[in-house]
Amino acid sequence: MNRNLHDDEPFGQFVKVWLASNSERRKVMLEPMFPTFHHAGIEGVDESPPSGSVDHQVLTICKRKAESVLDTNDFDIVIVSDTMISDPDDHSLSMGKPSDAVEAAMMLHRLSGRRHQVWSATGIYFMEKWNFFCEVAVVEFPSFKDEVLADLVQSNSWVGKAGGYDLHGAMGEHAQLVDGSESVVLGIAQSAMDLLEHLSLAL
Repeated sequence: MNRNLHDDEPFGQFVKVWLASNSERRKVMLEPMFPTFHHAGIEGVDESPPSGSVDHQVLTICKRKAESVLDTNDFDIVIVSDTMISDPDDHSLSMGKPSDAVEAAMMLHRLSGRRHQVWSATGIYFMEKWNFFCEVAVVEFPSFKDEVLADLVQSNSWVGKAGGYDLHGAMGEHAQLVDGSESVVLGIAQSAMDLLEHLSLAL
């Protein structure tokens, strides 16, 4: 798709993009590149982790999401993504999204005062082909006092978030990104972000 851009036109505004995810963080990350993209998750995807390392688990689930995208005819680009956190004691075990406040509190307590790995796998469908990216970042938490832990849980920022926290939510004032890209922690592999930025400028 070729087009002529005026200086006041947002990049990517003529590209038909589907972010196949319900994540508000991923939505916010893509808005500067694709102001009018479609934002809706896919129903019925099996997100149970397979056996194997966490990078294998998160990439497998990402690919399952891609396989669930049955109709791409209306879009130039389709994006799927998945994020998992490695257990700080065993990097072969993953921590997904908490199902309730109790599980969120347990996850945050387990991560308190420690470093952990965050894995994001992202698939981009473009020119009738899927490309997949899987990257890791390292995040460190301070040791939480009971009242801080309670505030984090009561904020509900853990809802729908791997590991029970949102780096740009209530956890933002506590967590420190030690290694890797912030985009990985927020839910999109940085290499995928780089490709999407390139596509938003080129199309």
